[in-house]
Amino acid sequence: MINSGYPLHPYFKEMPSIGRALTRTLKQNVEELKQQEELIAKEVERVRNNGKATELMNEKGEWTAWQRLEYLVDPGTWCPLHTIYDPLENAEGNTGVIDGLGKIAGKWAIIIASNNKVMAGAWLSGQADNVLRVTDIAKTLHLPLVWVLNCSGAKLMEQERLYPNRRGSGTPFFRHAELQKLGIPIIVGIYGTNPAGGGYHAISPSILIGHQKCNMAVGGAGIVSGMSPKGYIDDEVAEGLIEQTRMFKATPPGRVEIHQGGTGFIRDVCDTEEDVLNDIRSYMATLPAYDPKFFRVAPSVEPKYPADDLYSLVPMNQKRTYSMPEVLARLFDNSEHMEFRPDYGPEMYCGLAKIDGFVCGFVANNQGLMADGYPKYAEYKAIGGKLYREGLIKMNEFVTLCGRDRVPMIWVQDTTGIDVGDIAEQAEMLGLGMSLIYSIEQSDVPMMTIVLRKGTAAAHYVLGGPQANNNNAFTIGTAATEIYVMHGETAAAASYARRLVKDRDDGKPLDGTIAKMNEIIQMYNDKSRPAYCASHGLVDEIVDMPYLRNYCKAFVGSYYQNPKSFCATHQMLTPRIIKG
Repeated sequence: MINSGYPLHPYFKEMPSIGRALTRTLKQNVEELKQQEELIAKEVERVRNNGKATELMNEKGEWTAWQRLEYLVDPGTWCPLHTIYDPLENAEGNTGVIDGLGKIAGKWAIIIASNNKVMAGAWLSGQADNVLRVTDIAKTLHLPLVWVLNCSGAKLMEQERLYPNRRGSGTPFFRHAELQKLGIPIIVGIYGTNPAGGGYHAISPSILIGHQKCNMAVGGAGIVSGMSPKGYIDDEVAEGLIEQTRMFKATPPGRVEIHQGGTGFIRDVCDTEEDVLNDIRSYMATLPAYDPKFFRVAPSVEPKYPADDLYSLVPMNQKRTYSMPEVLARLFDNSEHMEFRPDYGPEMYCGLAKIDGFVCGFVANNQGLMADGYPKYAEYKAIGGKLYREGLIKMNEFVTLCGRDRVPMIWVQDTTGIDVGDIAEQAEMLGLGMSLIYSIEQSDVPMMTIVLRKGTAAAHYVLGGPQANNNNAFTIGTAATEIYVMHGETAAAASYARRLVKDRDDGKPLDGTIAKMNEIIQMYNDKSRPAYCASHGLVDEIVDMPYLRNYCKAFVGSYYQNPKSFCATHQMLTPRIIKG
């Protein structure tokens, strides 16, 4: 008989509780947050409805990318990313791809699909960066990448916006090669016509699965028939184009009989939409993945308190304070945790928690006024959300320990910045902030960030922000998210304080300068809203409050699926240091 259990159970089986039941609902705050979520939902619906009508495509026997993903991804596991991402404000209102984290055949993958409703899935401006963001996640989490491809090539009228540069349309092909070099498989299901850039998307993955009507080629019918030596179009050239286009429409280059029966590039050819997706599932089932039992330290348990409490706990009013531990209690398994150095650097929460039964490190900004006598280097009182000397030292230590123990980390940001002034400089804020960035970089563990409310100034960077390209897998925001280099009023003062002094000294009215200052304040407000943050890539997705834990589970589950390295649970140091 085998008496099985969980590793290091004296530490992880029953951890100290965090949080308590909510005593009242803040109706106005709930309404304000849900109004922002409704605005995001309308933007998502706009993207979903853009382009060809779903009914018309279905009548012709073609599924939309959304329908393909719904069929492919295991129910209840889809965590969309970059849904309304549109950094260059395209006429189409999106980048032409849909992506996210989800399980296929029980295994996590990063999944990206050509939006075939819009220009038959063409490359649009901003798409290359979107693709690189997605492949960054695959690289960081060591996850398989799955393409549902239907790419008609480039939007040729905007070649200067998508074709060239270091992060242009050719870069993802090199990234595909890099992923395979790192042992990360790429599976593609190929639909429709895929010439030029679409052809390279088709050929660059590890396993190619083709729909019977698909094709992939260096050049499509229009490109091949348009190669004119004259350098201009006249009647003769036009007639030749007509003839060649008719021929290639009937027999486009790169059909399945060429690339399965001839070159052997396409491994399987499938008769139906479903067959392609089923075949992707079958190959996903062959990929290496640990049974979750290998890494779990306890059974998966939901938090003690409902996620809807977050609507009352997180104030929409950025000047109001709240309890960060109460927020975390709605994310952690069974609302349990092990806090690291709770009496040191009180502006920062650092601790271990369980997410879906797996160990995860958390760092978060505590809110409200700190106790008298803190920070020790100054006479003023510390305010939660700012970073001070002890908090920075504590985070450096905790990140280093998580790196040592190979524990993934989640950062929950609500920060107004780093302590400033000569006293703060003497206390080494600048050096300790850079030390934290170094600790993050050398930890070599994947991280996820939630910008719960404010992401401000350099604190946004050092608290595991999206700028941590080798660590940050993705960053999500909420209906309360604001991201800016400084608050609008502060930016207005920084920009025009000297002008105010000059106007007053010259005896001029202040009205004009004040108006310009208020314009800056309004601009900062407009460009820090949740929808703006998502569309311009400041976060990878705005997530409804009740679904924050879903993304935590997807991130942590993805990390433990097939990690590049790990520390045996009974050899971990962090829980022992916490316990003492």
